[in-house]
Order: sequence, then structure tokens, then C-alpha cells
Amino acid sequence: MMDRGSFSSSIGDSIDFDEKDLSLSDKLKVFKSSAFDPDSYVTNRCRHMSEKEIRHLCKYLTDLSKASAEEMRKSVYANYAAFIRTSREISNLEGQLIALRNLLSTRAAIVHGLAEGINIDSLSSSEGSTQDDRSNQCNSDTINTESWLGQFVEKLEVLLAERRVDEVLDVLDEGEHMANDARSKQTLTPPALLSLQKVITEQKQKLAAELAEASFQSSVSAAELRFAVRALKRLGDGPRAHTLMLSYHQQNLHGNMQGIRPSGTSHGVAYSAGLSQLVFSTIAQATSDSLALFDDEPSYSSELVTWAVNQTQNFSHLIKRFVIASPAASGCLRPVAESVHISLGHCSLLEARGLTLSPVLLKIFRPCVEQALYANIKRIEQCTAAHAAADDWSPTYPPTGSRSLGTASLAGVIASQPKLSSSAHRFNTMVQELCEDISPLEILQLSEQTLEGVMQVFNAYIGMLIKALPGSVDNENLEGSVNRIVRMAETEPEQISLLANALLLADELIPRAAAKLSSSQQSNKTDDTSKRSTDRQSRPVEQRELKRRLQRLVDQLRDSFCRQHALELIFLEDGGVRLSPDMYLNIDGNPEEIEWFPSPVYQEMFGKLTRIASVASDMFVGRERFATILLMRLTETIILWLSEDQNFWEEIEQGPRPLGPLGLQQFYLDMEFVILFASQGRYLSRNLQQVIKNIIGRAIEAVAESKIDPYSVLPEDDWFAEVAQIAIDMLTGKTQIGNVENVSSPTSSSVLSHGSN
Repeated sequence: MMDRGSFSSSIGDSIDFDEKDLSLSDKLKVFKSSAFDPDSYVTNRCRHMSEKEIRHLCKYLTDLSKASAEEMRKSVYANYAAFIRTSREISNLEGQLIALRNLLSTRAAIVHGLAEGINIDSLSSSEGSTQDDRSNQCNSDTINTESWLGQFVEKLEVLLAERRVDEVLDVLDEGEHMANDARSKQTLTPPALLSLQKVITEQKQKLAAELAEASFQSSVSAAELRFAVRALKRLGDGPRAHTLMLSYHQQNLHGNMQGIRPSGTSHGVAYSAGLSQLVFSTIAQATSDSLALFDDEPSYSSELVTWAVNQTQNFSHLIKRFVIASPAASGCLRPVAESVHISLGHCSLLEARGLTLSPVLLKIFRPCVEQALYANIKRIEQCTAAHAAADDWSPTYPPTGSRSLGTASLAGVIASQPKLSSSAHRFNTMVQELCEDISPLEILQLSEQTLEGVMQVFNAYIGMLIKALPGSVDNENLEGSVNRIVRMAETEPEQISLLANALLLADELIPRAAAKLSSSQQSNKTDDTSKRSTDRQSRPVEQRELKRRLQRLVDQLRDSFCRQHALELIFLEDGGVRLSPDMYLNIDGNPEEIEWFPSPVYQEMFGKLTRIASVASDMFVGRERFATILLMRLTETIILWLSEDQNFWEEIEQGPRPLGPLGLQQFYLDMEFVILFASQGRYLSRNLQQVIKNIIGRAIEAVAESKIDPYSVLPEDDWFAEVAQIAIDMLTGKTQIGNVENVSSPTSSSVLSHGSN
């Protein structure tokens, strides 16, 4: 199997999937080769890959495809202005070439006429009579044509005065046909032909000017505009007609926008919805008119796109200024997200008409949405800290008035919502709302930033919970933590409530919020089946990684909890040590006072673990495994401290007073007591068993160093198990002291409550 290094190096000059520094061009280098063969590429790379590596490759190629498409779109928009300018210059050049062709045709006719006149003198006399007849006929036709020209001009003037545009266009078409026929048949003299062409040109210009002037009137209707545009296009002035049509729509748009104000009753999201519908419906109508009147000619399409982009930019700046700028700065994400979502929704309807304007919106809106997102994350942290300062750490059900619960019944609330303290409820509510608000904006691809923000505020909240543990304020220094005032959790139930807050948020509530982001993305995707299948395969991996990161933060709180309670057991309030070697070294000096029972510190340890187990069973319903691990870690913390306490073992192994047989027996009894109650509580781990076995062996070796056979002075294992069980029964109240029968030991001592009241 290929290792990760060789796997990643096979993709274009050592490109790693997680490499962030390489440019997109470098990443695509391997695919630009003319000899690139997709089949052989996949075969060579995937032949020795594991399933995980193949999924990694699929995800990498999918991300690369998206980045390439986005780069192409940006390149098109970056050079679009130059493309439009070039198209216009080409159109102007075509018009100039047509005018030049007409001028050359006119001059050719003049030259041809002069040449015909010179050839008359060279004709024979017999041909002269024939030529005279033809000349008379031509003169007669010329007189008729010139008479028609006079009538033509008079008719045009009358029709123009009466504004009978259709008939004027028909007459002009007739005049152009007559001019072309006269040019080909030479029925008009060159001066007459030039006069006819001049009249036609002047009348066209006059009519175009009148049509343009009439179209700019505020009272003109849409039907009248379309009529004028068709007439201008028929006159050969298509670019002017198209510009006139767009100007009409822009004028109407500005007029209608005056009725929608960002103040008064129309404000916020309502203003965004009304303005968005107006702007994009106007762009849609202009697009329909352009296609209907001018088809899909590139020059007109380019002007339409430029105009639509300008209108979209103007709209975006209005929304940014009057709607989303202020909420974004204050962290109010919902109005920002709703306004952007509505705008993108209306904009997306234009894609069916061939207009993709969403990049224009995203370029202007994205910074505002990101600002609102980060400000909202900061607000969650501040609000949660304020609640933590006054939290009584009592778990309750969430208030029914929150947005996430809506109008659900109390029974439904109890069934679906866990019990948390007030600060945790506030944290959960704000995180759920954050993910709900950002989920419709899948096109902005803010899911990763959102989850990172949630991780940031959860890390800060874990820091607050740790500070709520007694004795943790001065010695805890989490990365990114801020010095905040947090109400102390004084009692064990309150401290376990801290753990319940962290566990329920990490195990259920935050993943539920994250699922809203992924579910929204899936509902908005229209990719092919293979891409959807890849997404479904990658989602569980991402969710597992999120839960692992959350669990690591919960483990920090759990370890702080265990460390605090272990220190309470090990040390006294005045700084003394309860787990001191004297409790075993002094026994052999007073053998007559021995009453075999677990040492007081281990009795207190048993009582603490029993109380914690009882509270945890109520708070961690359905999550008993966490309670078991908590008890297991707390027990291991205490025993590991004993195992690693160098001062303790230096006194036992090298001190002036050696560990005697009775001290060894008491030590052995204490360890067996720990093993027994941990086993019965089902939190005895293999690691704990091994550590206890090692320290018992270390104590036995210490006795053996004194030339005493430790195994000859230790009772049987059954005796330790019996004494430990009696101690458990007495400490839990199952057996009274007076009802306990004496249990013999090698020293014939009785089993009494050693050090108990």
C-alpha cells in the first residue's frame, strides 16, 4: 500500500491534498498536458489505494473542479468590459465599411456614366440613328424617374407630419429598392441617384430622432416603446434601439424604487424583499424584450449583461447601506442572512434566461455576511459569559419561548430537550439560531467558518466551566481563554452539572446544529449522482471529526474535575498530605491498637465516588458510559498520584523506619478495598488493576529488603476480600457495627471501623 507521501506526490509535482500554499495553476498542471489520459491516471493512482485514500482523492478532485470553475467565472467577469468594448468597436467598424461600400458604388456609377458618354463619338452613322432612339427612350425614363422622386419626397414629408411611422418605413423601403434598381439599370443620372440616396438618409435620421425623443417621454407605454425600438431597428439603427430599450427599463426601475423606502413600515427584510423583487423582475423583463426584439446577437447580449450587472451592483449597494451594514456590525446575523438569501433567490431565477448575476451579489454581500458571522460568534461568547456569571448550575428544561422550541407542548419539550443549566441553555439556543440563519447561504460556503466559530465559543465556554470548579481559577490557563467572572460551583451536584452541560452540548446539541448546515447544503445541491454519493460518504467522516474535537474539550473539563477532587482527597486544607507514608510506617509500633479496616482516606474516597455515582446516574441518563469513565478517571488519578509520589516511596523504601508486616497488611487491604468497590461499581479499568498490582509489588519488595518474608506474614486473599466487603457494607449502611462478627487475622485482630465515628 502506498504511504501518504507517495500518494500525494503522484498528483502533479508533489501536490498534497491538504496543501494550502500552492496556486490553482500548480494544482491543475498535471491535467493541462495534451497527453493526459483520465483512464490511465485513475488506474495508476487507485490500483494500490485503500478505500479511505480513494475517498480522499475524490474529495480533492471535487474541490479542485469547483475551484477551477470559480476561477474561470472570475476570469470572465474580469475581462468582460474589454470584451464588450471590442464588440462595440467591431459593430462601429462594420457600419463604416457599409458606408464606404455605398460610396464606392456611387463613384463607380459616375465613372461608368462618363465612360459611356465618351464612347458616343466613335459610333458609326448607321448606329447613330439607333442610339438617338435609345437616348430619347432613356431621357423619357429619366424624366419619369425624376417625377417619381419628387412625389417620393412629398409623400415622405406628408407621412412624417402625420406620424404614420409604419407607412414611412414602407416608403423608405420602397425608395431604397428604387435606388438599388436605378443603380443597376442606370435609369437615373448620377446626380439624381445621389439626391435620392441623400433624401432617404436624411428622412431616416429625422425619423430616428423623432422616435428617440418620443421614447424618452415619461408617459410612453411599454407597447409604444417596443414599437419605437422595432422601428429604429428597421431603420438600421439597432445599437441605438437597444440602448433606448435599456434606458426605458432603467427609468421605470428608478421611478418604481421611489415608492419603496428603507424607513417607515418598509424596512429591514421587507425592504430587501420588495426591492429585490422589483430590480430582478425589471432585469428579467429587459432580458425578455432584448431576446424578442434582437434575438441573441453577441453585441446586444453584451450590452444587456453590462446593464444588468450595473443594476445589480446598484441594488447591492442599496441593500448594504440601508439594511445589512448596521446589523452586520452588531452581530445580528438573521436580518443579514434573510436579506442576502432573498436577493440570491430572486437573482437565481434569472439563470434560466442565461444571466448569472450571483457573483456580483456575492462580491458585495460576502464581506457583510462574514462580518455578521464573526460578530455573532463574539456575541454568543459574551452573552454566555454573562449568564455563567449568574448561573446557579442547576439543570432545568429550556424555556418554552425560545425560537428553537416554537409553540411545542411541554410534553414535547421534555421528550426532545435535555436538562441544562441556564448558561448552557443560552449557549445552545444561540448556536442553534446561528446555524439556522447561516444554513440557507450555502452558496457562500461559510459552513467551515461557522463550525470553527462554534468550536471557538465552545472552547471558551469549557474554559468558563473549568473556572467554575473550586481551586481552578488560578491554575487553569486554557489557550484562548479570557479572564471572566464565573459563579463558583460549590457542591458536587453543581460540579457534575458542569460536566453534564459540556457532555450534552458536545455529544448531541452542537452536532445537531452542525447537521443543519450539511442538510441545507444537500437540499440545495443539484449535482449529479456521483457527487451526491461522494458527499454522503464524506459527511460521516466530517461529523466524526467534529465529535472528536468536541470530546477533547470535554475531556479537559473532566480531567480538571478529577484533578480537583483528587487533590481534595490527597491534601488537607492546611497543606498537609493525607496519603502520607506514616499511616503505614507507624502501625508496626502499636500492634495492640490495630483494628483492621480501610484507611480513612480510602473510606472518604469510597464515599466521594459513591456520591458522584449517585448524582451522575440522575444527570447522565442514557449516557452511563460517560459516568463510568468519569469514575474510572477519578479513581485512576488518585492511585496514579500515589504510584508516582516520590516522597511517599522514598520514605517507604529508603526511610529510617522500614515498612513492617502490619503496615504492608494495611497497605494491601487498602488496595484490595479500592479494587473491590471499583469492581462492584463497574469502573475498574485494566490500567487501574495493573497500577495497583505494581504498587503492591513495590511495597512487598520494600518489606523483603528488611530480611522479612512478606508472604509469610500476609493473610490469604480471601481475608482481604472479606474485610473489604464488610467495610463496604458498613460504609453504605447495609451492616451495623454491632452486627459484624470478628474476622480472624494472623494477629487475631477484630474488624472494626478504623477511624470512623
